[in-house]
Amino acid sequence: MVRLELLAPAKNLEQGIAAIDHGADALYIGPPSFGARVAAGNRLQDIEQLVEYAHLFHSKIYVTVNTLLYDDELEQAARMIHDLYNVGVDAILVQDMGLLQCDLPPIELHASTQTHNATVERVKFLEQAGFRRVVLARETSLEQMRAIREQTNVDLEAFVQGALCVSYSGQCYMSEYLTHRSGNRGCCTQPCRSSYDLLNADGRLLRQNEHLLSLKDFSAAQHIESMADAGIVSFKIEGRLKDMGYVKNLTAFYRQLFDNMMERRSEYRPLSSGRCRFFFVPDLQKTFNRGFTDYFLCDRQPMASFHTQKSIGKQVGRVVAVQRESFTVESDERFTAGDGLCYYADGEMKGFLVNRVNGNVLFPNSMPQIKVGTELWRNNDFAFEKMLQGRSAVREIGVSAMFSATEDGFTLRLTDDDGFQYEASVDWAKEQAQNVLKSGDMIVRQLSKLGDTVYSMRDFTDATQGAYFIPVAVLNQLRRDAVAGLDAARRASAVPQPTRRIDTGCGRVGENLDYSYNVVNSKAEAFYREHGAVSVEPGLEVSQQFGNKALMTTKYCLRYELGQCLRCKNNKKVSEEYRGELYLRNNKRLFRLEFDCQNCMMRIFKAE
Repeated sequence: MVRLELLAPAKNLEQGIAAIDHGADALYIGPPSFGARVAAGNRLQDIEQLVEYAHLFHSKIYVTVNTLLYDDELEQAARMIHDLYNVGVDAILVQDMGLLQCDLPPIELHASTQTHNATVERVKFLEQAGFRRVVLARETSLEQMRAIREQTNVDLEAFVQGALCVSYSGQCYMSEYLTHRSGNRGCCTQPCRSSYDLLNADGRLLRQNEHLLSLKDFSAAQHIESMADAGIVSFKIEGRLKDMGYVKNLTAFYRQLFDNMMERRSEYRPLSSGRCRFFFVPDLQKTFNRGFTDYFLCDRQPMASFHTQKSIGKQVGRVVAVQRESFTVESDERFTAGDGLCYYADGEMKGFLVNRVNGNVLFPNSMPQIKVGTELWRNNDFAFEKMLQGRSAVREIGVSAMFSATEDGFTLRLTDDDGFQYEASVDWAKEQAQNVLKSGDMIVRQLSKLGDTVYSMRDFTDATQGAYFIPVAVLNQLRRDAVAGLDAARRASAVPQPTRRIDTGCGRVGENLDYSYNVVNSKAEAFYREHGAVSVEPGLEVSQQFGNKALMTTKYCLRYELGQCLRCKNNKKVSEEYRGELYLRNNKRLFRLEFDCQNCMMRIFKAE
């Protein structure tokens, strides 16, 4: 039997609890500092509180200590990891190999996707270096997943949903070059979402003011079974900077997908406990998205979002009539005042808010220049988002109860769905009930009140059959003691076991390591030298030597996206304008594109 993990993002404590309630088997959350999203840091006390709640369900908490660290930061980062270990965090995500040379607690280590985990060789090296899990590059195909699984034993984690960086993670230096805000240090300014002009070597303008590097969002919803069969055990939803509705909706959506699959495939089981009840219908398209692609999971396909870098939401209908202050939409959807709608016109996305609704007649806040036949998308579903602001799910662990009399009083034994058990007792003088039926009903009613806990009563047995009168206060205290004891038993069993990193010494790297290994401190350099490196070029965050260095390395190819691939058999006529060197221009800055057709990759350099 294989335990599968649905891994959800958490920007903060509140979102983390919501993700657990909506079915997450594990969470990843930012630490007080040194996380790859500087805007998503959290206090240690909040992480501790989240650990306590998650461990009730045997869900796990992973903390993202996955930035590059300078020499003067390593000691502070190591101390913080000790603090995280002491509050019960299950694992940390690491990018900087310098941390492996520090005095770390016996906590499980996961290799972040920023460590460029795109090949069997790289994953094997990380396993031999002592990582217990490797987060695969988003570009990894199902075929590559199977190959990695066959040749390694480390746990494999892969993305299943969320925004896509156009560059391989950890291999983008554009933000650092342009603004000295490094994506590898959690400060990316997202230059891939900017608009660019495309020019050829003659200076001819081929495309103007388009989001040529902005990708659609990733969704592998149709492939989770294939991914599990390929060896993936953890399925990651991207989005530590997203809002509460995003976390609730996507976690619930994938929880249902996994539960449905597991009903058919008994060899797969969830990592954590409890069943969820949702008070809404999850829908991927109603949450922030730029349209969807499964990227390189199966086959290369068009994946760019040229006309907008913003959310387009869900396609909801077509304009069939235009009036002076309103228009009529052909749609099966229900619209609400406050909805945000958008449409494409003149090569760009435009949008507006709905002020008033009369059936399918919509009155916008400002009448757009819209035509009959225009397709509409809703990128803000006001009613859906409002619903998600309230209580939208409950997650419960089933328990059975046995209430019995003892020589000195009474006991209540609770046994949960996982077999954990606790028996609470109270010393109380026995007083025969005057009304056995009424007494029995009160016992069952009071001891079954589990509404403020994570439990739901599946079965209740009253061995006394209501024979005794017992005050309500005594019954309530007995129930509270039993629940507290069961909570403690579940949490104790979920405490992570000390995990010492074992570097086998077998992992070897090349003799000459270039800047792409992202070495920015002396301990990272020492680590790689211990594993075979003779020369180690410093990372660009340190050297600032951007000449002849790829600012982005990507499997995305702009020629292919524009139908101008030089190797595609289907492209009978490639325009001569696209055959030579191509350049991107943004705010008077010029970048040269290099096409590695042999390996089907593209690199972006600053133009000399």
